[in-house]
Amino acid sequence: MHEYLTGLNEQQRVAVEHIDGPLMIVAGAGSGKTKVLTTRIAHLMHNGVDAFNILALTFTNKAAAEMKERVELILGNREARNLYIGTFHSVFAKMLRAEANKLGYPNNFTIYDTDDAKSILKSIVKDMNLDDKHYKPSFVYNRISAAKNNLVDAVMYKQDFHIQQEDARSNRPLMGDIYDAYAKRCFKNGAMDFDDLLFKMYLLLTHFPEVLAKYQHRFKYILIDEYQDTNLAQYQIIKMLGAVHENICVVGDDAQSIYSFRGATVQNILQFQDDYEDVKVVKLEQNYRSTQSILNVANTIIANNKNQIPKELWTSNSEGDRIKLVRTLTDNDEGRFVADAITEMKLRNHYYNKDFAILYRTNAQSRSFEESLRRMNIPYRLYGGVSFYQRKEIKDYLAYLRVLVNPRDEENVKRIINYPARSIGKTSIDKIIIAANHFDKTFWEVLQFPEMAGLKGASASAIENFVTMIQSFQTMLETGNAYDVAFAVGKRTGLVAELYNDKSVEGLARYENVQELLNSIKEFTETPDEEGELRDKSLGSYLQQITLLTDADQNKDENADAVKLMTIHAATGLEFPCVFNVGLEENLFPSSMSLYDRADLEEERRLFYVAVTRAKDRLWVTYATSRYRFGSLVQNDPSRFIDEIPEQHLDRTFTGMGNRAAGSVNAFGNMLNQSFEKVPSLKKLADKLQQQKTTTSTYKPSADFKADDPMQMTAGMQVEHQKFGFGKIMSVEGGVHNKIATIDFGSAHGQKKIMLNYAKLRIVNETS
Repeated sequence: MHEYLTGLNEQQRVAVEHIDGPLMIVAGAGSGKTKVLTTRIAHLMHNGVDAFNILALTFTNKAAAEMKERVELILGNREARNLYIGTFHSVFAKMLRAEANKLGYPNNFTIYDTDDAKSILKSIVKDMNLDDKHYKPSFVYNRISAAKNNLVDAVMYKQDFHIQQEDARSNRPLMGDIYDAYAKRCFKNGAMDFDDLLFKMYLLLTHFPEVLAKYQHRFKYILIDEYQDTNLAQYQIIKMLGAVHENICVVGDDAQSIYSFRGATVQNILQFQDDYEDVKVVKLEQNYRSTQSILNVANTIIANNKNQIPKELWTSNSEGDRIKLVRTLTDNDEGRFVADAITEMKLRNHYYNKDFAILYRTNAQSRSFEESLRRMNIPYRLYGGVSFYQRKEIKDYLAYLRVLVNPRDEENVKRIINYPARSIGKTSIDKIIIAANHFDKTFWEVLQFPEMAGLKGASASAIENFVTMIQSFQTMLETGNAYDVAFAVGKRTGLVAELYNDKSVEGLARYENVQELLNSIKEFTETPDEEGELRDKSLGSYLQQITLLTDADQNKDENADAVKLMTIHAATGLEFPCVFNVGLEENLFPSSMSLYDRADLEEERRLFYVAVTRAKDRLWVTYATSRYRFGSLVQNDPSRFIDEIPEQHLDRTFTGMGNRAAGSVNAFGNMLNQSFEKVPSLKKLADKLQQQKTTTSTYKPSADFKADDPMQMTAGMQVEHQKFGFGKIMSVEGGVHNKIATIDFGSAHGQKKIMLNYAKLRIVNETS
């Protein structure tokens, strides 16, 4: 056996040693796919395949660099440097530069990034005398990007009846003309955007048969990583390039296909076996990352999807703890629970901050966790975005609120004076600054008398309207609370409406973030302080609290000992010892926009599957029974995904009700005693809760505790559990190797279903 094959399991070796013909490697989460891919490349080269004849495509430069480095390490020579390994975009850009003249482009064509592209679109919209609030550059860019990824050029776009109908319904009938003008502008400038690198490559291969033949014969072996994330353009290019030799190896996991909003389609991997005859399918089902308990949950969840390639993840790792399901009253309680749990786990199990990850469905959810971590002085790092209070839309909104409290704040006044646009241009602002310096006045003082800056006509009128609006908001400070003022600002300035009207993915995220800000202000005005007294609800008081939170230093060190916060999408490919999957509520996760389409709902379930399989040792699933949405406290139902987890895989003993509500039995009991002493029923409830706490906290396992054989346990027996104490087996169900006992532990813990094979129980009495 070759040395590089040692350490591979049986299925991994099968995938590596299969040389000729189409191969699909279904690589479950944590199954070592990168190792298989790189070892396969090394094996091909060891068997005489020239490095120049191998093409390996990835989705990140990091993955490409790692693959090439590992191949070099395995072979111990420089031959691997001749491999064509890279991202789709980087590899195709290299090919396009070599063939650019055939498409009428210079070989040194410019590649526009997203900001470049949006800037050009903005100027085109302006040149066409269109409303840039309606034809937002971000929306237009995303629309054109989707068209290119579906291989639709500007001419086809304008001729497609369904596309034109869709644009007409959205009141954007000139989208096709903008697309056409954009394509011509890029061509004139000798430039391509990111999507063009795929689209133009497709056109090159379809319009120039000699170029297609050249690359078909050069790349005799093609390997594609993360195949489940490919879109239509990538699919068609791969199919053309591999048509001669059909030595195509795709590696991926349909259960981790979560990027449909970027154009990816899970059908590419699901239909691979239909695209080629004699496909070799290898399933990598041994997981090297997680405990069996975590994998049990992952397997059960994904089994509910109809469109999938069946597989069953397993591991030789330990069984591990059951998944902890935590219910909290509010999203802020959820944040407090997570911060408290991290603190406790660090003390008890000697974890570091960097061992914890908090994963959520949308970026807007980060606020409550950021605030709780800061209050506990736990360092954290936000991934896949900026800190909640550093996001532009949040800073814009807070700038308005700060100006109301302190109009002398020149920077914030300048930030909002023309946002949303109100015809106060840079020239007018510059004149105001000059006048303020000349007359030794504040920026705001000059705004109240624009004639001081020599402004007249429309400019002066626009400034006067702005000042009047700000002053009208200031009159609310004396009578309105922080939320009333903030809500009025969002409505009357048009801030919220502008974000709401932007239906792009980014626009939706910004709108959700602003709603989350309003939710936090609403809760601030309705929540008593720690002593139970009503706090100062004024806008000034709220801003002071926020300032104290946002002034904390941000930890920028990638290797720092900090808790990681990110969306589940940003967590793909990563793993963490301890994971909190938060916000598992209907209409949030799964998203409300996915509830009426099976394909969308199945992608949400795949997203939950990805979240679960990020955890190595311990996993928490949390949800809040109420959450502020759009300024109102909304009652939430637990996510349907929670219902899909069998009870035997869950640990419900954790509570996350928070100190204010029911975070500990003691706190809840005290609150009831203090507030409702004269109400007998509530007083009894408080006493009962206190008694439960005392029973739980004073219980210690018997000194002679030794677990008995679970096969001997039957209904009626008295047993002892190391955590729940003494109880009676009420019933036993299930097969010989999967017995589940219902045990009554009395008032302290109530009835619990326990898998006898995994629970450690001592038989106290044979019968009772």
